[in-house]
Amino acid sequence: MSGWQINPKTAILILEDGTKLEGYGIGAIGQAAGEVCFNTAMTGYQETLSDPSYSGQIITFTFPHIGNVGTNEEDNETSNLKANSGVLGCIIKADITSSSNYRATQELDSWLKARNIIGITGIDTRALTSYIRENGMVNGIIAHSSDAKFDENSLNADLKAFHGLVGLDLAKQVTTPKSYIFNETSWEWEKGFGENTNPDFHIVAIDYGAKTNILRCLASEGAKVTIVPASTPANEILALSPDGIFLSNGPGDPAATGKYASPIIQELIASNLPLFGICLGHQLLGLSLGAKTIKMHQGHHGANHPVQDLTTSKVEITSMNHGFAVDASTLPKGIIETHKSLFDSSNCGLAIEGKPVFSVQYHPEASPGPHDSHYLFTRFINLVREQKGLPLVPENELIKTA
Repeated sequence: MSGWQINPKTAILILEDGTKLEGYGIGAIGQAAGEVCFNTAMTGYQETLSDPSYSGQIITFTFPHIGNVGTNEEDNETSNLKANSGVLGCIIKADITSSSNYRATQELDSWLKARNIIGITGIDTRALTSYIRENGMVNGIIAHSSDAKFDENSLNADLKAFHGLVGLDLAKQVTTPKSYIFNETSWEWEKGFGENTNPDFHIVAIDYGAKTNILRCLASEGAKVTIVPASTPANEILALSPDGIFLSNGPGDPAATGKYASPIIQELIASNLPLFGICLGHQLLGLSLGAKTIKMHQGHHGANHPVQDLTTSKVEITSMNHGFAVDASTLPKGIIETHKSLFDSSNCGLAIEGKPVFSVQYHPEASPGPHDSHYLFTRFINLVREQKGLPLVPENELIKTA
């Protein structure tokens, strides 16, 4: 077969047990060590890859065809990520094809390069997912070299130096450096994003790595949203005269972030203002109330997770992205478990008896994912309405979103 040659494999993934997987590089050139997880969503890869909650992680996509609708400027979940402070890498089965979508403005490969995300294709992602299910989320290092040459001694040294996400406060890396006002509302078909020019309420959102569509959901419910850095003292937050407090999603070990976040949250709870937490915000609320958090075996990452709302018995399909969870067995007296996973019965929500304070582990903004849980934003704003003596809105009235 004279003249026939195989293209060199320009990317490599090495796991902490020595497993080595070779493939074809996409995105940024370089190497990065992080926690290898898997995501089962079939859509929304751009939202996933731009989610600050994945900071320090390398994502394995179980869906084989990633990149086929390209990327655009509207679907980024944050513009705040600095080099190496967000998703470190992505692992894909099939080669990226040319984009085929009327909204596409940039190919995924170029988008990854611009965000310093290293990618590898040609990997049996379902076999890797099975490995993670059996062994738990493992540390790994991903590398992309244009000449297909790798210094495996350097790779193994960098991998050994990465000790995992336990004990890491990553919120400080992705939080906003300064406060700002947000009033953009959710995307509508053929209209794009709107603007809340006449807000009825003022919500202060503490940014531990907030997704933009969460902020849009709050604005769509009639709120002006002031976003503040993760370490902002409670007295400075209360000085802004908010009608409610929001604790955002974010990455890393909640116990590490909780060292400075919990005292702040405890003061905010004492103010009796309505308070709502999502994901890391949920875990931090739990810690602030005296509960403990645990590292999960494989985490929950996907857009098809069934959760039961124990206050209504309703079952909803949710989006999730977390590797830590609140240990329900440690919830103190007076704290109610409001939601639970129907996959493994792990805690997915809590509330304080007699106070307008609650949180959920999953992502009700649905970016990506189903819209079953949008009612939670209405539930939060209804607590604000109640304190202000205003009529309540039925929770089944979904906000307008694509």
